[in-house]
Amino acid sequence: MIRHTSRLSLRRPEEQDLDFITTLFAGPELVAHRPDPRPDSPAESARRLARDRAHWRLHGFGRWAVETEGRLIGFGGVTVSTEFDGLNLSYHLHPDHWGSGYATELVKEALAFARNDLQAQRVIGLVRPVNVASWRVLEKCGFGFERDVMLHGAPTRLFSYRTAPASGDERR
Repeated sequence: MIRHTSRLSLRRPEEQDLDFITTLFAGPELVAHRPDPRPDSPAESARRLARDRAHWRLHGFGRWAVETEGRLIGFGGVTVSTEFDGLNLSYHLHPDHWGSGYATELVKEALAFARNDLQAQRVIGLVRPVNVASWRVLEKCGFGFERDVMLHGAPTRLFSYRTAPASGDERR
């Protein structure tokens, strides 16, 4: 199943995406905000792709491969969070495509998918405090800052988006 926005095609990741993922996560710009900003090795990139594909098999959804004009430019979408309440939004776009509005377009489609297809009530986004561009995308898409957390040993800002009014438990 392929989803489309006005400029993006979103599809399930495939084995043939490995070379792009390896190049993407080898770039210092993309990993600069990690607790350990070392680029991924090819083996780490292969494990990342395997995790994304396994999530799809297990849950029937996951992070999409993001294409524009027939070219792969990144990955993103929602996944099941194992550490926090709600679905976890994440995205990684190639730096050549930063500043073009693709991240906002991707996030809006991921939120529509979470709300309409998955009936999720809450989506979270986890962003390092220094990654101002990413948390501004989240705010532009309706996320609100909730609290600071420690994630993988580093301070992280947790943003949340409610797709529907919470029933009962106000923390959801």
